[in-house]
Amino acid sequence: MTILNPFTLLLMVSGILLGIFMGSIPGMTATMTVAVLLSFTFTMDPTNGMMLLLGIYGGAVYSGSIPAVLIRTPGTPSAAATIFDGYPLSQKGEAGRAIRISTVASFVGGIISVLGLMFFSPVIADAALQFRSPEFFALAFFGLTIIASVSGDSLTKGMMSGLLGMLVATIGIDPITGFQRFTFGVPELLTGIQFIAVMIGLFGIAEGLKSYSEGIDRDGKKVDQEIEGVVPSLADLKSIAPVSVLSGIGGVIIGAIPGAGGDIAAFITYNEATRWIKDATPSFGEGNIRGIAAAESGNNASTGGALIPTLTLGIPGDSVSAILIGALAVHDIQPGPALYQDQTGLLYEIFMGFLLIYVFILIFGLLGAHYWVRLINVRESLLWPAIFVLCVIGAIALRGNVFDAWVMLGAGAIGYVLRLRGYPLAPMVLGLILAPIAEENLRRSLSLSGGSLDIFYQSPIALIILLLSAGTLILPVFRKVSPELSDIMN
Repeated sequence: MTILNPFTLLLMVSGILLGIFMGSIPGMTATMTVAVLLSFTFTMDPTNGMMLLLGIYGGAVYSGSIPAVLIRTPGTPSAAATIFDGYPLSQKGEAGRAIRISTVASFVGGIISVLGLMFFSPVIADAALQFRSPEFFALAFFGLTIIASVSGDSLTKGMMSGLLGMLVATIGIDPITGFQRFTFGVPELLTGIQFIAVMIGLFGIAEGLKSYSEGIDRDGKKVDQEIEGVVPSLADLKSIAPVSVLSGIGGVIIGAIPGAGGDIAAFITYNEATRWIKDATPSFGEGNIRGIAAAESGNNASTGGALIPTLTLGIPGDSVSAILIGALAVHDIQPGPALYQDQTGLLYEIFMGFLLIYVFILIFGLLGAHYWVRLINVRESLLWPAIFVLCVIGAIALRGNVFDAWVMLGAGAIGYVLRLRGYPLAPMVLGLILAPIAEENLRRSLSLSGGSLDIFYQSPIALIILLLSAGTLILPVFRKVSPELSDIMN
């Protein structure tokens, strides 16, 4: 088994430690870290590359809770809900207890997510083998409608961001007719815009520019609190066990919804814990360990959940899994139903490797808590220049083309402006990845049907998915309009 190879284990451990390092520093997201370091996997075999990236993914999602507990600032967006009870515990002098609880809950949620990935993704893949062009169009369209759900406070800004990603995706050669589109006589644009270079810019360069604009090495990030002990007490383990398991299951389900992500999973599982646990002492929001467990189990469980649509349907469950699609594409491996027929060995290496990654996270998290708390004190003025260099190297290494570095820098500038104006970046990524799939399968379906739309509702699967898409589009609008209607009626 490749994952037991010493070099593969070394890559796995290196990825976890690097992920913990980056996730512990506020603003250094898992998405950005995976995007920047993607280029290092280009010369590796697929298993080794995936183990490195999955190690970073799992480690960063876990360690985002460390600054959330210590300085009330989540290291990653998915750790935001951990603040509610983690920081109050830290203020009581129990930061060590809070970090140990978050570590165990992260392990439970991660293991549940991998088990869900192992047992449910093959079932979904078997069903997806029946898909033709109409079904794939419906599926890609459904993925695009999720833009409405990940647009934040402004649906309009989310849709504009998504449309910008779709527009960028049209650059290059028309997949059906072979005509050039929006190339403007630039030979490098004939092969289209490399979405990996765009994502490195959006999540690496743009984040760095934002940090510099706000002033790096700001005060208020230093912490000197001592962390004592290694393993949570038996009473604490008994207290968090039920909520960790149930939140893990919920996190897998939420994570499997394309575009949902760990932050949504964490807030929903935390909210459900506050609804159903009535004997909370202390109250939620005042340092309850079950609140920490619910948030951390939920956001870590979303990692394996996000890989379910990624591996079975080729639709990214979140931003990190979108980058993982690019990592596989470099090796001419296309995620989707055929993956379960042609690459079964690689799949089970991924399953078992991800399981082992969470075992390592538990060990490193408990033994290294004394050290992880000091990572948030790393000076950003030293860190960001190194990240910028890695971004440039990563973009050029993609195809050995300097033009991709310019694309990356342009995407970074656009991403920075979008963030300043409150435009979410996730819709742009969804549009960039899913638009080509939707366009190609729509036009192929219409060619098969002679231009008739009947081909879509004659397929029960495509019809159901399109109805779900309609519901996904209507729901955010209904939520926005219903309060206004209530005010009018009252």
